[in-house]
Amino acid sequence: MSLEIEKFILDACCGGRHMWIQKENKNTIFMDIRSVPKGTIKLQPNWSCEPDVISSYADMPFDDDSFNLINWDIPHKLGGDKGLITMKYGHLDRENWKETTRKGFEECMRVLKPKGVLIFKFADVSISFKEVLSLFPIKPLFGTPTKKGVNNTAFFVFMKGDF
Repeated sequence: MSLEIEKFILDACCGGRHMWIQKENKNTIFMDIRSVPKGTIKLQPNWSCEPDVISSYADMPFDDDSFNLINWDIPHKLGGDKGLITMKYGHLDRENWKETTRKGFEECMRVLKPKGVLIFKFADVSISFKEVLSLFPIKPLFGTPTKKGVNNTAFFVFMKGDF
């Protein structure tokens, strides 16, 4: 199944849109594997996960070469506890996180237009930057891979094309 789209930005794992300043950007499709209504988290009653499209980043319902820009901010924790971080951000399955992450990267590249940009955000909570980046067939153009704390968040930028 393929969705007809007019927007040119995809957030492939939007969650609560924490990193967005323009949380309702008119050019963006917000996608996540789940929908969570406001009030689900008692300590943060205004938090919600309200994607435009419910789908996995490992199997996207979009045509090839659909987006100019993709933001991909996958969960950073392995396993599924009942804590606040897991409730807000989700978790990676211990058994198949490598396969799902590799497939997610392939899907991002498939739906990204030639010369389009993929921004990959990751925190080394359970998995090192080096280990997760080793799953991808190409290296990022640039990013913020420096380690300054216990759990560090980094951005890595990829571009689709032959370089």
